[in-house]
Amino acid sequence: MRRVKGRDTGPERVVRKALTTLGARYRLHRKDLPGNPDVVMPGRRLALFVHGCFWHGHDCARGARVPKQNRDYWVGKVGRNVARDARSRDAMAALGWRVETIWACELKDAAGLLERLRALLEPARR
Repeated sequence: MRRVKGRDTGPERVVRKALTTLGARYRLHRKDLPGNPDVVMPGRRLALFVHGCFWHGHDCARGARVPKQNRDYWVGKVGRNVARDARSRDAMAALGWRVETIWACELKDAAGLLERLRALLEPARR
């Protein structure tokens, strides 16, 4: 697992490129915020977490798959990740931040991703 990247992953780069296309300004991996969000827009009080479906237990086909080898380990690991994600979301919300999770499986629909990001950016523009 040492080779699994924690930042600047392919899905993160796709989201950042889409945000740049929409003209949004952002910061990366703010360590002073709970959960170290992947993308932060301080002026909009918006934090985006870009999660891989397998690692964070999404309910899609990839996220619901559990390896056959060492099954107990993986179930426990993904469960701890899900619990940590929930704590991070709650802590961010308590600080007054809007928190959104973008799943890797959602990136297959580029037009849908752009529309979702545009909707997230819209309330701050009004």
